[in-house]
Amino acid sequence: MTADASRVVAKLFLPGEGPTRARSRAADIVDRVMSLPPAVVEEGARTILRDFAARHVDFEELTIRRAATVAFSGGAQAPTVMTREQSIVLGAAFTAEYAVEGAALCNPSAVPHPDQAGLAPGELRVAIATRAIGEGHVSSIGFVSAVVGAGGWRFEKRERPLSSAAIGEGEWSRDHFQEALEQERGLDELSSAVVRGLPATFRSGQIEDSIRDLPSDLAQRRDPYGDLDTLRSMAWSAYRASFDESSDLTQRVLLPYSAEESHGMEDARFVQFEKGDGSREYRATYTAYDGRAIAPRLIVSDDLRDFRIHRLSGPAAVNKGMALFPRRIGDELLALTRTDGENLTMAASRDGLAWIERSPVHAPTRLWELIQTGNCGSPIETDRGWLVLIHGVGPMRTYRIGALLLDLEDPRRVVAQLDEPLVHPDGPLRDGYVPNVVYTCGAIVHEGTLWLPFGVGDARIRVGSIELAELLDAMTPIAR
Repeated sequence: MTADASRVVAKLFLPGEGPTRARSRAADIVDRVMSLPPAVVEEGARTILRDFAARHVDFEELTIRRAATVAFSGGAQAPTVMTREQSIVLGAAFTAEYAVEGAALCNPSAVPHPDQAGLAPGELRVAIATRAIGEGHVSSIGFVSAVVGAGGWRFEKRERPLSSAAIGEGEWSRDHFQEALEQERGLDELSSAVVRGLPATFRSGQIEDSIRDLPSDLAQRRDPYGDLDTLRSMAWSAYRASFDESSDLTQRVLLPYSAEESHGMEDARFVQFEKGDGSREYRATYTAYDGRAIAPRLIVSDDLRDFRIHRLSGPAAVNKGMALFPRRIGDELLALTRTDGENLTMAASRDGLAWIERSPVHAPTRLWELIQTGNCGSPIETDRGWLVLIHGVGPMRTYRIGALLLDLEDPRRVVAQLDEPLVHPDGPLRDGYVPNVVYTCGAIVHEGTLWLPFGVGDARIRVGSIELAELLDAMTPIAR
């Protein structure tokens, strides 16, 4: 599977967002559109729809909505009423196409697809989350589907046009919000007062109610705006992203929305999580990047259509590469992490949001993992233990994929390991956007075969397979 630069979304485009002189560029553009002769506007609208309508969902409606968003920027000719054609031209002036995988497509994570209809006996449809890299090396989360069975692995057609999510409010508990704020930058008098004014559970938008109710002395103290911006950004780091029911999974793309992920949503590790009551849901962690700092974040979904996205907190919710276990172990939720940037470690949580570090699991000791090691997706439960695919970074920043086996009852204990890597970036796997890298964010087992989709050179996706028993037999036991 290779990147397809024709898979585009229509993003808001604000040229020269800062003011120039006493006016903004946006106001000048609005005035220019409103000054155009009607015949020019009508021809422009027809041309815009002809060239772009088929590339986007409800493109005409999108431009009209966008025109309403920016029309207030106008100066002397700020429009109160616009024709349909003026709205289309104005909306298109503030819209740009963005190729979500214009640079690369890599780092897949495989889980059972929510739709298993239309398959032959013995087949399984797989949903694969991907890291789609576009302009500016900004990453989004896209989806691919495939079918595995006796005939091997085949990717299914990717539908288009792409579908962007409708964004809604997320939900917080007041205690978790306070913990996240303390971890981010601490609490002062103003932020403490806002937190005290929140209900025990609240929606993201309710932060404004508590800010409005601030005591006037606090609200008017010198330069409170930085603190208030932090509170708002924190509240909206929890949100909901929902796609139209008619959309196909392969049309959906999770684009960066909150401030903390503004420069990318990277390397989602999905797992089908057993909730303990017989039901399952999809959960994933991904790396949010704001251009300065990185941190793991949580995605929860029942159907891979409606996604609840949340901030994580606690001393173990740092760095890259958190991967969730697919069920509780005892009364705890567990995850593999790499909090120090080098070693594979274990984290635990009661609620799946606040994480503490439990213990080290595996340290890089072999040449091929000399620089660092980490997980390559959620642990896979087998009758012999938890199979964990790992990556190692060796000389020349070469990434390879290996494997560990953890004890079923005490996953902090490594019971076996694969002495040599399972996948090397050799031959056709060597070159790419980032050379000498093979990497996966999650494999899947079907009828005794481990199917391993993996990124090659941070540029494309290939798939390998091995019989699970063969892999486990090749692992060297580690004495207690």
